[in-house]
Amino acid sequence: MPEQSNDYRVVVFGAGGVGKSSLVLRFVKGTFREVYIPTIEDTYRQVISCDKSICTLQITDTTGSHQFPAMQRLSISKGHAFILVYSITSRQSLEELKPIYEQICQIKGDVESIPMMLVGNKNDESQNREVDSSEGEAMAKKWKCAFMETSAKLNHNVKELFQELLNLEKRRTVSLQIDGKKSKQQKRKEKLKGKCVMM
Repeated sequence: MPEQSNDYRVVVFGAGGVGKSSLVLRFVKGTFREVYIPTIEDTYRQVISCDKSICTLQITDTTGSHQFPAMQRLSISKGHAFILVYSITSRQSLEELKPIYEQICQIKGDVESIPMMLVGNKNDESQNREVDSSEGEAMAKKWKCAFMETSAKLNHNVKELFQELLNLEKRRTVSLQIDGKKSKQQKRKEKLKGKCVMM
């Protein structure tokens, strides 16, 4: 099965301005950007543990606009797991996830076996909340996916979100923790000595 490559692809979808890039940047780089810069499509890589060996978590941060349907379809067909982000301050942003979810179902078929998270971001702005967490949970139940509220700004539930998503993967063991077991990994590390490894 060539699909069992060393990449584990996570695709992040959501309307413009809900904080997709902020969540990804917070997770990958530990930074938060106050200014909003629209994304066309960015890919970030993080080293993770996968079936007790090391693989690359490839996170695709998609555009919030609907101008690129072909890119969207491609991202879905290549994705192993999906994060659907809305802002708790915008009911519209939750509504905009429905066609994306339907497209994932259409392209992937049985979504029950696919790790998927519905994420209500910006829970640091609860005074402007338009979507109650119970509504997010109900939507996630309907879509048979996991649910979490996050704040990229406060770094609340960001790492947990990615860990939870990887925990949902049933076909192989994927984890953010790289085990320190002295086995293939140690041998591999010794082989890699002297080479640059980006973590």
